[in-house]
Amino acid sequence: MKPLLKVLLMLGVLFILSWNSLSAQFNDYSIKFGLQGNGLIPNTEFTNDNLEIAFTGRAFLRFELSKAFEVELGAGYGRLAGDDFVKNYWRTDIIPLDLRLILSPFDLKGWNPYAYGGAGYLKWDVKDKPASVSPFPGVKNNGWDVFVPVGLGIEFALSDNVLLDISGGFNQTFTDDINFYNNKDVDNSKAYDAYWSGGLGLTFTGESGSSDKDLDGLTKNQEEELKTDPNNSDTDGDGLLDGEEFLTFNTDPLNPDTDKDGLTDSEETKKYKTDPNSKDSDSDGLSDYDELMKYKTNPMSDDTDIDGLKDGEEIKLNTNPNNKDTDNDGLTDYEEIKNYKTNPTNPDTDGDGLKDGEEIRKHSTNPLKKDTDGGTVDDKTEVDRGTNPLNPNDDVVLDVSKPIILEGVTFASGKADLTPESEKVLMKALNTLNAYPDMKVEIRGYTDSRGSAKANKKLSLRRANAVRNWLLSKGIEPSRVIAKGYGEANPIANNSTPEGRRLNRRIEFVKITK
Repeated sequence: MKPLLKVLLMLGVLFILSWNSLSAQFNDYSIKFGLQGNGLIPNTEFTNDNLEIAFTGRAFLRFELSKAFEVELGAGYGRLAGDDFVKNYWRTDIIPLDLRLILSPFDLKGWNPYAYGGAGYLKWDVKDKPASVSPFPGVKNNGWDVFVPVGLGIEFALSDNVLLDISGGFNQTFTDDINFYNNKDVDNSKAYDAYWSGGLGLTFTGESGSSDKDLDGLTKNQEEELKTDPNNSDTDGDGLLDGEEFLTFNTDPLNPDTDKDGLTDSEETKKYKTDPNSKDSDSDGLSDYDELMKYKTNPMSDDTDIDGLKDGEEIKLNTNPNNKDTDNDGLTDYEEIKNYKTNPTNPDTDGDGLKDGEEIRKHSTNPLKKDTDGGTVDDKTEVDRGTNPLNPNDDVVLDVSKPIILEGVTFASGKADLTPESEKVLMKALNTLNAYPDMKVEIRGYTDSRGSAKANKKLSLRRANAVRNWLLSKGIEPSRVIAKGYGEANPIANNSTPEGRRLNRRIEFVKITK
């Protein structure tokens, strides 16, 4: 085996064994350039029993078209040499210029097999002519002719941007004069001269592992480790550069929604200023997406309406997290839930007609109880009629279906002045008028039989007016109360006894019907 072939074989085995520890840019670069040394074996009419291996040097530039395809421009200088039929030496200098399309479909670590094919021009010049043969008429000893190179190769990584290139191929020319022997007129042969090549060289890439081709702030090595696309500055298409995601926000550059809350990482960081690594930035029990898109709350404040309840609590309680007083009753949702145990979605929890806030702040009544004082009349009715909803004693009203004697409303003999004890009874009359705001009454005054009938009638009217004036002083409309004096008429007891006369000195409360 020839020394060159042994060297190539040994190098190939060495790098195949070490490929998994090396890393370089094979299918991801802007430009490659390289130098090759090639051993050449001619393929001509001569039998070449004693093969002569000649050499050529070659330089090339390689450009990436896609992940799988590259285009290469190459130029070389060297010689082809061999023996003629009787082992006389011949030599031709060559300058190959070619354009190759390279296919490298595999994305492997450490090594990169490829195939190539192309076309070019070959300048050739015969320097040593075969001595044992006579040239045929018309044979040339130099020229420019088209040639087609095809072959296979493999790259091995020596470093991030240095590759060892081993290749072998066949180069078909379109001339039969390279060895200064053209036999086409002898046997009408159309077989042109050709040569085999085996190359060994170094390739240098235009980018290194520390390059940032897509200008996203990450090096190629970092992108390879993160499995992001080094040719796309925003691998997941979320509006953030891969470098921003990894270095600034600590988000996943392969996932447009790192925390899976329904908002892209870009929306969270740029638009809403929420935490792209937490579904619930303010820890209020609602996801950032729900706060922004569903409830219109502030995802960076756990209590949007500042009522003391977290937004998530309010949603569970069916209160409005954007309104501190959901039912507009004058109490905050927090006060209703935590302090008063009222319903924050119902302005009148006990259904008594008063808002919870009115009961707490204005009337001091119990918003959970219709009749705070338990006196049989609800708080709203008492408030409306002017009685005290905290005092059960003023809840009772009079039965006005028949004339009522206001027992306890008493007068000294011959007097029309109300005694202090009378006010307790008159309160019932006042409660009744307040309870029935459309009702009108007649206050009837009576006397005992002592004295003249005329004087008694005047005295009874004065006593009736004393009661009427007391009711008017409590806010009753004058048109609702009529005072009349009946004197000693209609006695209800015997005027011959002190007790009987006391009973006859009375005030009656009578509903006027029309």
